[in-house]
Amino acid sequence: MKPLLLLALMMSSIQNQPDLDTIADHYVRLVLAVGVRDPDYVDAYYGPLQLKKEVKKQDLSYDQIRKETENVLTQLGTIPTPEDPMIRLRYVFLMKQLQAIRAFVEMRVGNRFSFDEESLALYNSVSPHFPEEHFARILEQLNSELPGKGDIQERYEAFQKEFVIPKDKLDFVFQIALKECRVRTKKRISLPAGESFTVEYVTKQPWGGYNWYQGNFHSLIQVNTDLPIYVDRAVDLAGHEGYPGHHVYNVLLEQELLLKRKWNEFSVYPLFSPQSLIAEGSANYGVKILFPGNERVEFEERVIFPAAGLNPARAAQYYKVRELTSKLSYAGNEAARRLLDGEWKDEKAINWLQKYSPSSRDRAAKRLDFIKKYRSYVINYNLGEDLIKRHVESRAKDYEAQWKEFAAVLGSPILPSGL
Repeated sequence: MKPLLLLALMMSSIQNQPDLDTIADHYVRLVLAVGVRDPDYVDAYYGPLQLKKEVKKQDLSYDQIRKETENVLTQLGTIPTPEDPMIRLRYVFLMKQLQAIRAFVEMRVGNRFSFDEESLALYNSVSPHFPEEHFARILEQLNSELPGKGDIQERYEAFQKEFVIPKDKLDFVFQIALKECRVRTKKRISLPAGESFTVEYVTKQPWGGYNWYQGNFHSLIQVNTDLPIYVDRAVDLAGHEGYPGHHVYNVLLEQELLLKRKWNEFSVYPLFSPQSLIAEGSANYGVKILFPGNERVEFEERVIFPAAGLNPARAAQYYKVRELTSKLSYAGNEAARRLLDGEWKDEKAINWLQKYSPSSRDRAAKRLDFIKKYRSYVINYNLGEDLIKRHVESRAKDYEAQWKEFAAVLGSPILPSGL
């Protein structure tokens, strides 16, 4: 069957059946169609393989995808906004995700967006702007906490080198962190029997860690070992990629929305979409809620530092410095914004990242690789975490109640505009 004829039949089916299930089916096809053109676009798909083959055979052009997306959005607009809160979240999810497909395709055919326009179109959010003075003030606080005198970047790099996990202990330490994160998560979130993951260590990637969700409650977690891995990354990666981060988020979406509710749109995950802000933000916030108060430092002192062969008496100092550097996270967004808006060249962005991240030149260059590949995606980590934190903690002050709110986010179709 010719692609244009099949496209016409698809549109006819929408016009005859303007309901959310039909819209969802075509949404899945559209995501897969973009994935045929851009292999980075589909982060996960665990629906029927035959459908994926059919879409690949259609080989729709970006222009055809754009036109079909417009038609699907028009049909979705004819459906009255549902009164049921959960169904309404589904309605908004489909609307925003489809709008993001349209924006992504427009970018691929040459339409230019500013950094903020792009992030709003793709991720339903805009990162706040901070002047250089904001980061300089935090850097001064960091300066007073670091041992030694002289250049702060050199001192910070020297400080960090004392806390590298030896390569021969990396898997051992990471598995310990994963086990602890899983135990803590399962105390408060019911996970399906058989959920599991596989860990691989890779190189030559622009990211530090990645969760490739496989469906059937299974994930492949990859850890990039291009650069030395600092001790805090064990728990960060275990929580972010695993429990209660990406693995749990995808497991709950599959269990609660795809299998129980039969909402087909959750058989696919387009990376460049508002869903990613929820995914990355909840994964970052999940690490924080997992270890409240001083529990993170206590666990590191008692378990992680000894396992890595590091001095546990240094853990408190390490995490005091880390707390300050975390306040500099939006410096990366500023570098990405100014680079992608054409205000800066690569060298200026690297210098900024070295100074305000702070980091070695190698790490700043690796960060630049990520920015150039994933563009405004960088906002999803820090802004996403801040939005999830505000959403959860504004609704619940008690720790156990916060976990319930957090779990509700993970198992729902909520997007940034719903926070």
